[in-house]
Amino acid sequence: MTRAQHSATIKTAMSNTTTDTVLDRGVAEILPSKQTLAKVMEEKKLRVYLGIDPTGAALTLGHSVVLRKLQQFASLGHEAILLIGNGTVRIGDPTGKDASRPELTDEEISINFQNWKEQASKVLDFTSIKIKKNGDWLDALTYADIVKLLAKTTVGQLMERDMFQKRVTEEKPIHGHEIIYPLLQGYDSVAMDVDLEIGGSDQLFNMMMGRTLQKEYNNKEKWVLTTPLIVGTDGRKMSKSYGNFVALTDEPGSMYGKLMSIRDESIMPYFEVLTDTSNEDLRATQDALQAGKNPITTKKQLAHTITQMYHGVKKADEAQEHFEKTVQDNQLPETMPQVSLGKTPLTILEALKIIAPDKSSSQLRRLIEEGGVTVFPDEEKPRGVATMIDPVKTTVIKLGKRVYVQIV
Repeated sequence: MTRAQHSATIKTAMSNTTTDTVLDRGVAEILPSKQTLAKVMEEKKLRVYLGIDPTGAALTLGHSVVLRKLQQFASLGHEAILLIGNGTVRIGDPTGKDASRPELTDEEISINFQNWKEQASKVLDFTSIKIKKNGDWLDALTYADIVKLLAKTTVGQLMERDMFQKRVTEEKPIHGHEIIYPLLQGYDSVAMDVDLEIGGSDQLFNMMMGRTLQKEYNNKEKWVLTTPLIVGTDGRKMSKSYGNFVALTDEPGSMYGKLMSIRDESIMPYFEVLTDTSNEDLRATQDALQAGKNPITTKKQLAHTITQMYHGVKKADEAQEHFEKTVQDNQLPETMPQVSLGKTPLTILEALKIIAPDKSSSQLRRLIEEGGVTVFPDEEKPRGVATMIDPVKTTVIKLGKRVYVQIV
């Protein structure tokens, strides 16, 4: 879809957004309480923000959960702010990190954000969202300002973070600049004088620091809304290192196929936080599954719904047709990427290194040993990495459930 079509799709999807929907679906926790936030939302338009550090990472469906939440508040007419952490990114949020993150240059930050924005535009309508940069106020802090900020908490309180406790146990270093990260992120709430901050549940410590500082500096209440962290296709935390993620920029066929590989228990959580399916339809779907409906039928509906959101109906239809032919009916696709392996026999591992240069040797070894490779025309599954193949006789090699490569 074009950017204009994406924008129109976002506006249409969010047109039926209500306060109840925003505060109920795709929410892990609201502090100090959902009831008080709902009440203040009835009384005035809030200033809401989501902060991101532009590290250049690929955005996944996991990231879309919190992006969708920000867009929902914007669709209700609240002042929605996307805060670019060009100041805090120089430090690097230690959340979930076992080691300190390398410092980025201003040029790298700018390039990363443009890449990030391009991906996020699949979820956010930037005509309804303000963009701010925390370097505008963090870079202006004086020595006296920093000392005053540090005086708002204790080292013991800052060290309560889970990842710091983990590093202490493992005798790994904790740098001073990492310890003050929550204070600097918390100061964003003060500088923008916000009413509400949105973030993943792994950001709760930082967000609550902002709530504390907003009371200290501005004598003002600040609410915190966290979104759940969804699991990847294999049931573990969605992560690039696990290879179990669905990227917002995945091609339609790949996106659909990955979604078809999720575990059955993830179907309803995905429907709830990743789609705009009505609550009534969600209940009907849940009831049908509990009554014994084949999960694959519901999973196909989920995969089509999400693929359509990012690529349009036509591409989603094509992706579903491709999946049904190649995976369910075990037919070879009509068109495939072509790769030459030469004329000399080689091991299957050597062949896969040519076919999939982006994958590591360990990933390819595991794929072979787990029976995830099929060699046509005999449809053989080599079990050992040293299995020899003849590229002259080989017509197609299949990797996993969805990737087909024609050997020429």
